[in-house]
Amino acid sequence: MTDGARRRRERLIALFILGVLAFNYPLLSLFAVDGQIFGIPLLVAYLFVAWCGFIIFTWWIIGRGERGNARRTDRS
Repeated sequence: MTDGARRRRERLIALFILGVLAFNYPLLSLFAVDGQIFGIPLLVAYLFVAWCGFIIFTWWIIGRGERGNARRTDRS
């Protein structure tokens, strides 16, 4: 396993652990109040934004590794 692949794997594991914490009881209970943002309940807004954030971070981590591999093959 190359250093880049190992680093990408470690980042994905860290993102998974962060996701488990973000979508678990203690943090979700902070947003389970009667507030609203633009007419959307605060908990729903948090879940939507957090989920989109995790998708974007996953795409960034995976895409960064693929771009790095493409650069290495272009130089050959």
